[in-house]
Order: sequence, then structure tokens, then C-alpha cells
Amino acid sequence: MDKPYRPNVGIALFNAQGLVFAGRSWSDGPEIVHAGRDWQMPQGGIDPAEEIVAAARRELAEETGISEAALLGVTAEWWRYDFPPYDGPPHRLDRFAGQEQRWVAFRFTGNESAIDIGRPNGASPPEFTEWAWLPLAEMPARVTPFKRPTYERVVEAFGHFASPA
Repeated sequence: MDKPYRPNVGIALFNAQGLVFAGRSWSDGPEIVHAGRDWQMPQGGIDPAEEIVAAARRELAEETGISEAALLGVTAEWWRYDFPPYDGPPHRLDRFAGQEQRWVAFRFTGNESAIDIGRPNGASPPEFTEWAWLPLAEMPARVTPFKRPTYERVVEAFGHFASPA
């Protein structure tokens, strides 16, 4: 039987200078992270019947502590990526073939002092070990290879937000 894809939302959060929020990720289950390709933008699962923008706001708050962000745009289509082969210990994501994502772009409207990547993400450990504002165009080269095609699409869809506001 083929495995399903997990509904997921990705978030491109732009600051006033047109840079995006990115966090240094760590390997967890099928979401294998390669050294030197360990940066990504916030993302997370969509709860049943949860609206895309609401899921994006929830995930952004859970992973970064950020709640002040103005909506810029939402991708119309679902984009899929497959997990690479995984033979590690049982993991909550190993029942999925990969993730299907919609992406949401926001403009950060808060104060950087509110950013808290060490904030507990429910019972899970923090998603990121450090964070930075980075150029969107650099993100495909900084993300783990199996996510690169998706990040290239994000650059294409949201690149026009990557200029000072």
C-alpha cells in the first residue's frame, strides 16, 4: 500500500528589509538534515479542518514565538516532496511518503525581542538551534537537498516580497 502525504504548511516570513526568517534545523526521523544544508523556513502539519493561514500562524508561533505578522500571500497549489529513505527508529512521520505543502508569506510586524526558538513546541523539542534573517534566493542552496525543488518554487512564488517594505 502506498503511503499518504502529510498535509503541511510552509511559512516565508519577510522582515522590513525583505529577508526571510530561517532556522538551523536538526535531524528528526525521515526529515533528514545534511550538514551544511541545515537551514529551513518554519513549517508544520495542518490539523484536520484547519484553514491554511490559521495553520501557518499557529506553526509560526509554536516554532518561533512570533504572532505579529501581516499576510502577504498564499500559494494556490499543493506542492509535494518525498522523504528520503529512512531506516532509523520509529518516528511519527515514517507512516508518510512525504509532505504536501501550501506556502504562506507574511511580513513580520513585531519586535525581534519576541522571537523565541527555544519555546517548547508542545511535547516536542524546539525546531531550530539558531535563527537568522537570510535572502530568500539563498534558501534553496541552504536547505536539505530533498526540499530544494520546493524552495525553488517558493522563491518563484514569493520572490517579489524579497525587497524592503
